[in-house]
Amino acid sequence: IVISEVIRDLVRVRHGRNAFLIPNGVVPVEPRVDRNLVEEFGLEPGRYFLQVSRMVPEKRQIDLIRAFSRSRPAGWKLALVGALGDDEYSARVDDLARSTPDVVLTGFQKGTSLAQLYSHAGSFVLPSTHEGLPIAILEALSYGLPVLASDIPANLEIGLGPAHYFAKGDVDALASALERAAAEPIDTDRRAERRRWVLERYDWERIARQTLDVYRAVSRS
Repeated sequence: IVISEVIRDLVRVRHGRNAFLIPNGVVPVEPRVDRNLVEEFGLEPGRYFLQVSRMVPEKRQIDLIRAFSRSRPAGWKLALVGALGDDEYSARVDDLARSTPDVVLTGFQKGTSLAQLYSHAGSFVLPSTHEGLPIAILEALSYGLPVLASDIPANLEIGLGPAHYFAKGDVDALASALERAAAEPIDTDRRAERRRWVLERYDWERIARQTLDVYRAVSRS
């Protein structure tokens, strides 16, 4: 069982085996109204870009910081959620973030604090170069967030539409996408539509049934 066409193709090419495609799902959430933890980070609801990921080169936090620095939409900040390690890449992210105005490193977050950060973000951004199935995008959509993502196959597979994608590794294209996103007013109806859309496509109950069907098929073969 694989979670995306990207991985199914990889299994087919590298190992000569076919695989069943069953994606991961998302858990229904209710966006938080409380914002105290968001405000503790100096963030204004609806006026910050959010990335939630591991601090590793393929997540391209440095690209995102540089793009944000070039675009600098008035009144907006960039929040990077994830634990910094003791490796060279984490050190580079830390140095660049601290030297770039309005970039906030929140460290690792979970539970209520992470839910608040998702709930009150203006837009979610994932400029990664490698993904299997980007769970963070699905989580962002479950909160109704507008999403910007690099145009790698795994991100495109989610099917957000052309306006949500930018060229992988192109900092100028990402900066332009941030500018456009910041200019868009918050649309509560569209956020509700995104929540419904992702829950319909990535429903755990259907996924569980599909997985059981695979087990039954294999056991009979």
